[in-house]
Amino acid sequence: MISFTIPGKPIPLKRHRPSARGGYYDPSSTDKKQVWLQIARHKPKRPFAGDVRIFMMFFLERPKHHYRTGKYSHLLKDRCKDIIYHSVKPDLDNLVKLICDTIQGKDRIIHDDSQICIIQAEKKYGDPPRTVVIVEEI
Repeated sequence: MISFTIPGKPIPLKRHRPSARGGYYDPSSTDKKQVWLQIARHKPKRPFAGDVRIFMMFFLERPKHHYRTGKYSHLLKDRCKDIIYHSVKPDLDNLVKLICDTIQGKDRIIHDDSQICIIQAEKKYGDPPRTVVIVEEI
């Protein structure tokens, strides 16, 4: 089992875009590199070869309108205290896909994302913004 936390605002995967020369390019390639630099120290000596389960929790900042104003601006409004889950953009599936694409490949955590049999993912409000990932072979 490997677990790691990626500090900072969770980043969604962007769709491939057509280039001017007729091919396609990956606009998320720099995001993937930055994420990999933060999790590379957690990689196993050999990538997992069997079936894999992944659990991900994405913590995003609360919007400004959840907080009170004036000298109480650090406190949540009463009607916002019960809001736990983040139900607006970015989409959960795009957040998951960036992590799955980043951890796969030669000398990474898994060989291919087709090994993933179980994915559990949540998108919540949390301070500080971060991504928590647990990868285990089943």
